[in-house]
Amino acid sequence: MSHSALQSVKRFTQIKANVPGLRLPPLPTPRDLLNLYRLQARKQLSQNFLLDSRITDKIAKAAGNIQGGDVCEVGPGPGSITRSILKRDPGRVLVIEKDHRFLPFLEILREATQERLHIILGDVLALEMSKMFREELRMQWEDRCPNIHLIGNLPFSVSTPLIIRWLKDISLKRNAWSYGRVRMTLTFQKEVAERLVADINTKQRNRLSVMCQNWCDAKHVSTIPGSAFVPPPDVDVGVVTLRPKIEPVIEEDFDLVDKVTRQMTIFRQKRCIRCAGTLFPAYQRDDLSNRLLHLAEVNPDTRPYQLTLDEFRRLVLAFKHLCQENPKLHKLVVHATNYLERIKLLACSV
Repeated sequence: MSHSALQSVKRFTQIKANVPGLRLPPLPTPRDLLNLYRLQARKQLSQNFLLDSRITDKIAKAAGNIQGGDVCEVGPGPGSITRSILKRDPGRVLVIEKDHRFLPFLEILREATQERLHIILGDVLALEMSKMFREELRMQWEDRCPNIHLIGNLPFSVSTPLIIRWLKDISLKRNAWSYGRVRMTLTFQKEVAERLVADINTKQRNRLSVMCQNWCDAKHVSTIPGSAFVPPPDVDVGVVTLRPKIEPVIEEDFDLVDKVTRQMTIFRQKRCIRCAGTLFPAYQRDDLSNRLLHLAEVNPDTRPYQLTLDEFRRLVLAFKHLCQENPKLHKLVVHATNYLERIKLLACSV
């Protein structure tokens, strides 16, 4: 397809877009547009395009009833999932795209939908969403979930840092969650998706399982084979829905919960007494780790993947009590808001 042909298509969509509803006019496919612009996925951005409309329709359907609501899609790329979202007749669709190369693709969809599509160029990790959605959709936290949805085929390099950041936002009821219990439908590397929903006594259970399940009801709804993507990754991909809970099991400061959970799962096959020791300086390790587990009523011989959410709650409360007894221990609680910075701090302390 030539550039002049593409301009003809854009003029055609402007005429056809005036029909009732949100049925999209005939458009070049995302694959056609990729070929036209000679665009390939950028490895440094962990891009893998999903071009099969049958699969993208299932992702949009997994989000539930989005008709009339606001949908924010993270990383639309060539717009495959965007089209599936638009077919479900939302009130508004906002797309957040970091790669400027896809702006012409998204502009075509914007014109074809009477500008119901809004394009935001930027990095979702640095984006503030507290005023992004329509005010009339705002709900109280204890009420039903608002008709606001976050959907995204997340790059592998972004997915874990992003969900950790969003879990913190949920805990503080800020960012998108200032509008209420906004639901998410996101893709993750299959291994990460399994961790998010992993139950106790399963090999996938780790810190991410505990953090996610403390603040959200998570469901692994489907698995997409890696062969469905362009270029195909070496792993399969899991689609996960997350609905924030009205009340978390552990109702404490996010950074405190993150610190205790991280350290108590740092050695998967070691006993809890070994993990607990990493919370304290070496000269106090033996005494305080035993006191921590005694206060929390946790068996020192338990393995981290055997701990329930309630046991993690007791561990957090016990650690908080020890910090109140010894204010110097507060310095061990990591307050960095950037996930990568926290990883570096942890590596220096081990």
